[in-house]
Amino acid sequence: MALQPVKKLSTMELQANHRLLVVDDDRKLASLIRDYLTPMGYQVELRHNGPDGLAEALATPYQAVILDVMMPGMDGFAVLRELRKKSDVPVLMLTALGDEADRIVGLEIGADDYLPKTFSSRELLARLRAVTRRSRVQPGAEAVRELVAGTLRLCEETHTVVLGDTPLDLTSLEFAILAALLKSKGRVKTRERLIEEVSERRFDVFDRSIDVHVSSLRKKLGDDAKNPRFIRTIRGIGYTLHEPETMDFRPS
Repeated sequence: MALQPVKKLSTMELQANHRLLVVDDDRKLASLIRDYLTPMGYQVELRHNGPDGLAEALATPYQAVILDVMMPGMDGFAVLRELRKKSDVPVLMLTALGDEADRIVGLEIGADDYLPKTFSSRELLARLRAVTRRSRVQPGAEAVRELVAGTLRLCEETHTVVLGDTPLDLTSLEFAILAALLKSKGRVKTRERLIEEVSERRFDVFDRSIDVHVSSLRKKLGDDAKNPRFIRTIRGIGYTLHEPETMDFRPS
């Protein structure tokens, strides 16, 4: 698959010092990705099997990992499961075209986004920028107050979430969803509005990705979907995050 060049970025737009890891047994595709992203200012390392990719991802700080699902021996799902035990680095998974099962499984075990293997160069760059931007803390930024709901506390400046005394390990998209819901606490956040706020790509009406992320977030919050403490589903509308004493279903 050939990646088509796009307009070269200006110096200000280059992703300086952004280290990326590509784990894919398709050496030609991995090299194409590296050749495409290097002029954009990315430093790209390649690994061509699961164990080597996992070891490298854990040994070196990376801004993101591009991880193939189908690899012999240790596949991408196994790599991601092990990686998530020790790291919250953003992970963009490469999946077979139209294979929804792969996408859902990847999102459920901690992937930040997915990309079908027939992707265009522009889509690759857009998805990559989105997952790294969501996870990045800007140095020198003005302090941001904590967002609180009961015993749940989220701080955007430090990119941390604590439930009671327990820190939660969220993916960058889960963090963005939780922050968006906390900012509209007590009001309904329509599904479409939530998608617009937390993702820089378009979802079609059959795309279950946002629902999978919410489901994963609920599990990490210890929420029972039938009797949730925090995130409620408003059928046909969207989601709301609430404290029991403040319930107000006003679409935002």
